[in-house]
Amino acid sequence: MQPKGESKITKPKILIIDDDDDLVAAMKMVLEHNSYQVVSASSGTEGLIKAKNGNPDLVILDVMMETSDSGFEVARKIRGEAGIAKVPILMVTAIKEKTGFDFSKEAGDKAWLPVDNYLEKPIRPDELVSKVAKLLNK
Repeated sequence: MQPKGESKITKPKILIIDDDDDLVAAMKMVLEHNSYQVVSASSGTEGLIKAKNGNPDLVILDVMMETSDSGFEVARKIRGEAGIAKVPILMVTAIKEKTGFDFSKEAGDKAWLPVDNYLEKPIRPDELVSKVAKLLNK
């Protein structure tokens, strides 16, 4: 029960879609410490279901899960769903390290990369919190 006169403050809900349990646990700890509510999904399929049914304020999405590019497909599907199409997406990836592909050169092309921002792995906690805050304040 809430004390009289205090309003209930809703924490922004972040959905993390990533198959790396250790990384998810680390991001969850950092984000919850910074007053965010965090839910997670370990596959693109599970993530789409949770995005559609869970009403997240932001999605953090890995690129390489079931396939080397499944995150791109998940992002496109989110952008095509009426109820969640406007939810900001922060893509996290190690693709540059693994393939040499540079996201910074492609980041302006929303048709090809339908996300709002991205982070290269390994992720620094301060950078994660900063990008999440900026995307939620747009």
